[in-house]
Amino acid sequence: MKEWILQIMTSLNYVGIGLLMFLENLFPPIPSELIMPLAGFTISQKQMEFFPAIFAGVLGTMLGALPWYYVGKLVGEENIKRLADKYGKWISISRKDIEKVDQWFHKHGEKAVFFGRLVPGIRTLISLPAGISNMNLVPFLIYSTIGTTIWVSLLTFAGYKLGENYELVDEYLAPVSKIVFVVLVIAFVFWLWQKRRQQRQRKV
Repeated sequence: MKEWILQIMTSLNYVGIGLLMFLENLFPPIPSELIMPLAGFTISQKQMEFFPAIFAGVLGTMLGALPWYYVGKLVGEENIKRLADKYGKWISISRKDIEKVDQWFHKHGEKAVFFGRLVPGIRTLISLPAGISNMNLVPFLIYSTIGTTIWVSLLTFAGYKLGENYELVDEYLAPVSKIVFVVLVIAFVFWLWQKRRQQRQRKV
């Protein structure tokens, strides 16, 4: 992965950064935690400039966020509700649950998108619920861009400061991504368990 990223960045320069960050949003296993610190290291070697590299990273990320956003719009809230009506009973998710999530996202969607862009593990996926909840495109782009700019700038600066040790950024952040994923899975399982427990209590 590292050699492939390095090859693209070396041959395509700023366009390579944008392309890699675009692909990172479509295929989360490609880590921004390695791409942008490598760009920072390249900057420290006087082979790139700081702000154009950040701009390329942000632009690539935002272009990569749009396909997931429009997939969410294509699926749509009504289709999700219909799936919940048809199959939701198997995992204790109802139409009302979907409506509650949608109401929450309508109320806190901007914050969710902004902070989601700063959290490893969910930053590449936050576009999907934004699209499903039919969040307006302009606020989505604004809050995504602000969050993404902060994230990309921090990673680039870290790589610049660490120099040849830029890989330490990915080394330390990779476990964070796994922890966030595990916590989300545990929270979802706990929520399902609570729902089933409440259903049993109502039947008694």
